[in-house]
Amino acid sequence: MKDIIDGIKAYGSAIGLINKLNLWKYFFIPALIGLLTGGIILLISYSVADNIGDKIASYWTWEWGKSVVTEISHWIGGLLVLIIGITVYKHIVMALSAPFMSPVSEKVEVYLTGKEIDFSDTWPEFMELLVRGLRVNIRNLFFELLYTLPLMLLSLIPVLNLFSTILIFYIQSYYAGFGNMDYTMERYFGYSDSIQFVRRHRGTAVGNGFLFSIMLFIPLIGIMLTLPISTVASTTETLKKLESENRIKLLPKK
Repeated sequence: MKDIIDGIKAYGSAIGLINKLNLWKYFFIPALIGLLTGGIILLISYSVADNIGDKIASYWTWEWGKSVVTEISHWIGGLLVLIIGITVYKHIVMALSAPFMSPVSEKVEVYLTGKEIDFSDTWPEFMELLVRGLRVNIRNLFFELLYTLPLMLLSLIPVLNLFSTILIFYIQSYYAGFGNMDYTMERYFGYSDSIQFVRRHRGTAVGNGFLFSIMLFIPLIGIMLTLPISTVASTTETLKKLESENRIKLLPKK
């Protein structure tokens, strides 16, 4: 619980750190990726939500209550599309933004540790970061949908829907935080070791992903700036966990 709270509180200092290190200039392309991806997913979601609702309603074969069932089915279809759309959106954006967010994480690390990092701004390095981002986020997307879809079915059952909704948000937060933490972890761990690191510090991932998921609902600004701010917030907390495992040494607070 302490790690979750710390992960949330890290957002409070993230914007100040962005200003101090002049990092806004690195956010244009990720913001553009977020805007374009969000727009495409919204269009697709809008076009298929009613079709999914109609398909669900078609299983009700009686005339009695048909209009009510259809209305409820449209709400269910819209909710299903919304959750899946947000899930797919965030992993696409995190994967495609990896080559741009990793340098941001690096600059935060240089500031907090005083250690220079040899970052090669070359095409092979760009592709390496992109491939890793795709690998991590495709894996996370698979497991997030695997756990979320059954819970969505349980959310249709009274009483159980309260617990299933909490679990859905917990899972969404965990995998969002995982993706943000990986922009720092890629400098220290391979693919498998990164998974183990996040499992050891899952509270940090959940805390970071909690606000990440909420901020996505802020019109326009959410889909453009959530990822950069979340990246800086996750970097500061991930570095603390690396220090707790004696992998780095942070400078005294500035």
